[in-house]
Amino acid sequence: MIEIRNISAQETITVRHPVLRKGKPIESCYFDGDELVNTQHFGLYQNDKLEGVISLFENNSLLFKEKHQSQIRGMAVLENNQGKGFGRQLVEHAEKTLKLQNIDLIWFNARENAVGFYQKTGYEIIGNSFDIPSVGIHYVMWKKLRS
Repeated sequence: MIEIRNISAQETITVRHPVLRKGKPIESCYFDGDELVNTQHFGLYQNDKLEGVISLFENNSLLFKEKHQSQIRGMAVLENNQGKGFGRQLVEHAEKTLKLQNIDLIWFNARENAVGFYQKTGYEIIGNSFDIPSVGIHYVMWKKLRS
C-alpha cells in the first residue's frame, strides 16, 4: 500500500542522505529553511516504510514574475524503488498541495540526470546549466500551476 504523509525535516534525512548526498557528511542533508514553519515535507510510504521524500519551500526566484512561488528541494526516492512511479506520485502530491495554497509556480534546481524525469511531468528548463560544487550539474526547471 502506498501512502503520502506529512513528515518532519528530520525524517527526510533517511532518504536524502543515501540518494542525494551519498558519501558526504550527514550535515550536508540539512537545508536552510528546513525547519521554517511554512516549509512542508512529505514522505511516500510503501507498506509503512519510508521510500521517498519531497520538500516544499516558500522561495521566490527572480527568474519568474509570479508573486506566489514554491521551490522543491530534496526530492528523492531510495534507489531500490526508483522507476516505480514513486517520484511522479510525490511531485503530483506537491502540485496538488500547492494549488490548494494558491501557489502560481513551482521551480527547482534539477540534477542533470533527473531532467528527463521532470520533463515527462511537464516541467521546462529555463537558462543554462550550472554547477553546484560537490553535487554536480543542475538546471533550473519550472511549471506554472495557475495562470
